[in-house]
Amino acid sequence: MLHSRVARSGVQAFARMGCRVTVCGPPTLIPRGIEALGCEVAHTLDGLHKADVVYALRMQSERMQGSFVPSLREYAARYQIDGRRLGPGQLLMHPGPVNRGVELSAEVIDSPQALIVEQVESGVVVRMAVLYELLTAQPPAGPRATAPDPSTRQPA
Repeated sequence: MLHSRVARSGVQAFARMGCRVTVCGPPTLIPRGIEALGCEVAHTLDGLHKADVVYALRMQSERMQGSFVPSLREYAARYQIDGRRLGPGQLLMHPGPVNRGVELSAEVIDSPQALIVEQVESGVVVRMAVLYELLTAQPPAGPRATAPDPSTRQPA
């Protein structure tokens, strides 16, 4: 999460929509003070079974200048979402691309619970729609105007 460009905005958006958000990962990859954005922090996947939706992020090794985790193998052993950890009613999301075998196992990536393909395919269109709404929204200027009732129209 420390190197993610979308994680903080995701936490804020989910919290604003009324979601209870918990971020999880090794302490070295969790930004300090992230709780101020409206989430809880966990360092183990023990509470994963409580989630309706599991949103995984990619381990971004290319942005890491140092030892944030001992190894990818150890990271995967502790934090990989696999068939043992993902419950039957949970949905799985990931913004892509996925490091198969690191943050997600192949079995959950290819499972019916995974919404990854749909999420990636819809991502640009959804962001465009959100930005359009934010940029064109007009604040309400008082009582909402309604169209005149045609039955009360006077002849000209």
